[in-house]
Amino acid sequence: MQTNPRLNIRQVPWSNPVGADLRRAQQAELDARFGTPDHEPGTPPSSADCAVFIVAYDKGSGQPVGCGGLRLLDPTIAEIKRLYVVPYTRGSGVASSILAALEAEAFKQGITRIKAEAGSAQPDGRTFYQNSGFEPVPNFGPYVGVEHSYCYAKSIHARSAAHTAMA
Repeated sequence: MQTNPRLNIRQVPWSNPVGADLRRAQQAELDARFGTPDHEPGTPPSSADCAVFIVAYDKGSGQPVGCGGLRLLDPTIAEIKRLYVVPYTRGSGVASSILAALEAEAFKQGITRIKAEAGSAQPDGRTFYQNSGFEPVPNFGPYVGVEHSYCYAKSIHARSAAHTAMA
């Protein structure tokens, strides 16, 4: 699952306390960006529906620097959930490494398509997905009819998972 020599990326249970802290930090940032804690349509992800959850640690300091998960939508489609990188490491490749690890794990689990959503207050997230090979798609699931949601999708196969891992 390693995609960046400066990181130690580990698959952990959803209940992992470090992962929970990172998810809380992500939600606090989104609450501030959107100006409300009521910015997520649908049911929040949980251990019951996340096929994988990973935490990235900086090898030098041992500090957790990001996380991300895959929520199964059906046996071959997953949605990226709680992709988050701590602010002081942004722009250093942590998010790309987390995405590569998620894509590799998706491929291993037989997932052939991954979807993602970023809201109007997340222009950095929208740019990240587009620069990572995701295509804009009509809003899906709980995002249908939500004006501030922008949805994306990407097909996953051996070549795409390997290419992302090397990026």
